Amino acid sequence: MSTARAFFAFCAISLSTGASGRTQAPIIDPAQSARLRMVETQLRSRGITDPAVLKAMSRVPRHAFVPVDVKAFAYDDRPLPIGRNQTISQPYVVAYMTEALRLQPEHAILEIGTGSGYQAAVIAELVKHVYTIEIIPDLASEARRSLATLGYRNVEVRSGNGYFGWADHAPFDRIIVTAAPPEIPQALIDQLAVGGLMVVPVGTASQEIVILSKTAAGVTQQKTIPVRFVPMVGKP
Repeated sequence: MSTARAFFAFCAISLSTGASGRTQAPIIDPAQSARLRMVETQLRSRGITDPAVLKAMSRVPRHAFVPVDVKAFAYDDRPLPIGRNQTISQPYVVAYMTEALRLQPEHAILEIGTGSGYQAAVIAELVKHVYTIEIIPDLASEARRSLATLGYRNVEVRSGNGYFGWADHAPFDRIIVTAAPPEIPQALIDQLAVGGLMVVPVGTASQEIVILSKTAAGVTQQKTIPVRFVPMVGKP
């Protein structure tokens, strides 16, 4: 039996105080060894090198963001179902997209596709504030509860259509999209700050991660790795 499967009878959540605004307290966390193994075997070994990203991935309890029937697989190298035909991304993909954002502590981030809230929690370890939108109201509510329970005070969850972004808080230093649109929504490009980056899976039958950079002269796009995300819904 793998460590990821053996560790979970019931995992207490480890919390401490960090620059992210997360309220934390020193509680023994039986899942810590599984997370550290995940970081070494799934992330560092595949080229994730940013120390801050690796630290965030070693801290955020992925098991707290998945349903009870799949908690034993929380640190396996794969996406997991979270209900409503949605998934929590593979840990490597979460780390890859987070590293691609080149986050700084002062950044304000927009996430499209909250899902379980796991990606938002990872980013919240690293930046000032995360605004995240989920089109499925039940998932938005569950993610909000999970994030609050874990003490993430710097994440704001909204139920809405991600195609329109969140204009009230724009411009954003970084935007991450965790569902795949057929093309990048113009509203998101408009809400990205000059000098900002957007990381988004783009495509239908075939998808690739695209890193979009915005400058005063316009935007550039770089295609990177092939991926498979659930489709982004709500296109106007």
